[in-house]
Amino acid sequence: MTNQEYMKLALQVAEAARGQTSPNPLVGAVVVKDSMIVGIGAHLKSGDAHAEVQAIRMAGEKCQDATIYVTLEPCSHYGKTPPCADLIVQSGFKKVVIATLDPHPKVAGNGVRKLTQSGIEVVVGVLEEEAKTVNRWFFHGLRKKRPFVTLKFATTIDGKIATEINDSKWVTGEAARLDVHRYRHQYDAILVGIHTVQADHPSLTTRLPNGGIHPLRVVLDTTLKINEQEPMLHDQQTKVVIFTGANYDKSKKQQMLSNPQVEIISLTTEKIILQDVLAMLYERGVLSLFVEGGATVNNSFLQEQLIDEIIHYIAPKIIGGAKAPSAFGGEGIKKMIDAKMFTLQSTEQIGEDLKLVYKRKEDEMCLQEL
Repeated sequence: MTNQEYMKLALQVAEAARGQTSPNPLVGAVVVKDSMIVGIGAHLKSGDAHAEVQAIRMAGEKCQDATIYVTLEPCSHYGKTPPCADLIVQSGFKKVVIATLDPHPKVAGNGVRKLTQSGIEVVVGVLEEEAKTVNRWFFHGLRKKRPFVTLKFATTIDGKIATEINDSKWVTGEAARLDVHRYRHQYDAILVGIHTVQADHPSLTTRLPNGGIHPLRVVLDTTLKINEQEPMLHDQQTKVVIFTGANYDKSKKQQMLSNPQVEIISLTTEKIILQDVLAMLYERGVLSLFVEGGATVNNSFLQEQLIDEIIHYIAPKIIGGAKAPSAFGGEGIKKMIDAKMFTLQSTEQIGEDLKLVYKRKEDEMCLQEL
């Protein structure tokens, strides 16, 4: 096998843990001795052993004069676990192959420096772009100090998200809805607006056949209109964080403080500023945010230029009608030249529905800069 093939395996191992490691990055490691794979590891959870540690434990004494393939530069500092670079040196490796450097200030080349100073051969840049894509949420957070935002919506062929009377169950089929739950399992948090809560009473949990991780649930509710008996506030599944503006119902907030499942964060501005919300979520370790709001919330993210990725499901249905809502509300733009541009990344048929994935054009350039 080639360096690229060993690294591809390490990237696959890393990707398998998506949704489990925040606020840490996804990392995979493969130990090779005499052209044989003798150890494989992945970072599975923040605070647990890193990928290099897992792979080295599996390889044992075979690490002597072996090569280790790592998808991200080994850490060189003490955090929740000791430095992986030190363990690699102590284990007797002769060569370390790294996909990409770690831009985190506590690492940023120090891991490579420690390895080379110990006489170990270091190769950097094998499947670098693939590695940056795997950790796009982690790198994005370091660069912008906010979560990576994916906005998801489903429409009919004619671009409607519901009928004139707001009947939206269901636009897409079961296969597409199951696909959404896979995303919920992977993302750190899911966000909706109060109108979606009032209209649909969503649970915002992950419902996969074999279970899954529930994301942190975030609700934008400017004046705290939410019904205190809303099912998601009492289901004991996962926490609900409600963001309000400055002019909220203070008596209701006081009453809701007794619910341990709910946290209410009141901003100092009259309106909810999404930049502030995202900054606070990032400080809590949220690297990825899945937005499942309606037209109002979608438009707010669009106008503040906070959409990093769009997942659009199109159902083979036509609703028609001028009053049936579309995916984005607000006044919209006046001239086509002012339209926000995205790049189509992939298309996939899921059941009878079509899934389109778009990325912001500027993200492609930012990925190159990392």
